[in-house]
Amino acid sequence: MVRVTTPGVRLLPNAITVLALCAGLSAVQFALTRNYAMAIASIGIAAVLDSLDGRIARLLDATSKMGAELDSLSDGISFGVAPALVIYVWQTGADRIGWVASLIFAVCMILRLARFNTLLDDTEQPPYASEFFVGVPAPAGGLLAMLPLVASLQWGSGWWSSQYVVWAWTIAIAALLISRIPTLSLKTVKAPAKAIAPLLIGVALLAAAIIQFPLVALVVAMILYLAHIPYSIKRHRWLAAHPEAWTVPPRERRAIRRARSSRRLGLRPPLRRRVAGAAMRAVRLPRAGETVRTPRGSENGQGPRRRSWRQIGLRRK
Repeated sequence: MVRVTTPGVRLLPNAITVLALCAGLSAVQFALTRNYAMAIASIGIAAVLDSLDGRIARLLDATSKMGAELDSLSDGISFGVAPALVIYVWQTGADRIGWVASLIFAVCMILRLARFNTLLDDTEQPPYASEFFVGVPAPAGGLLAMLPLVASLQWGSGWWSSQYVVWAWTIAIAALLISRIPTLSLKTVKAPAKAIAPLLIGVALLAAAIIQFPLVALVVAMILYLAHIPYSIKRHRWLAAHPEAWTVPPRERRAIRRARSSRRLGLRPPLRRRVAGAAMRAVRLPRAGETVRTPRGSENGQGPRRRSWRQIGLRRK
């Protein structure tokens, strides 16, 4: 069946991208009027819209080269230029070091997006590469850069609102953007059928937390995202070292991981109705039709000798 896509439907993903661009630019306007809560909300809305435009384009079969380029330009402004200007305005803009840090963040965001576009055309990547981003993605980087501002709005001024701490944090996030650190991609995460109900409950609890405590929920989400990076690095290294797990589902990957760990520890899988080692020959019962050897000394009427713990191969407690 051939799917017919009307011009209006093909325009929908690009319209969502433009809305994300407008939301990112509106964050700068809110920062100039000292409305920092709305500035953070605008960047958050831009992140949500950015996650929708690509999925809608693939769902409607409306992907295009123009849409991909427009998406990259929108991400560069919404998550690179806008957060840098918001943080600079928040810190009064009196420090030259602050402007340099803002420039570094915006430039690193553009470089990260340029590298992302080049990796899309790379056909020599291993199959598991689609499960990871190279570096922190643009929406996450834009929100992470605003963590000191979010903490200041929630708990007031503190060490986290110091100029030097803010600029050091901004440069650190910029370094994560252009780094080669693998981070998990939610696009390839598949939930099993048994986990659907708990996930829906978790989504409801998350929505309630965002409604009641939006800033605290955002801080917790950022910290959890940073905490997942060591796990992502470990998972990437494990997949690189085990090609047999590249094309198998997650359940079989866990089985391979457990088998590898048991071999590394020198353990053996349990045997049914048997005893491992030399003790197996000493205690197992004879099978049907099997001749039983007569122990030494039974011919002379002395009866079978009692085996010591050394002969059986066991250790004394």
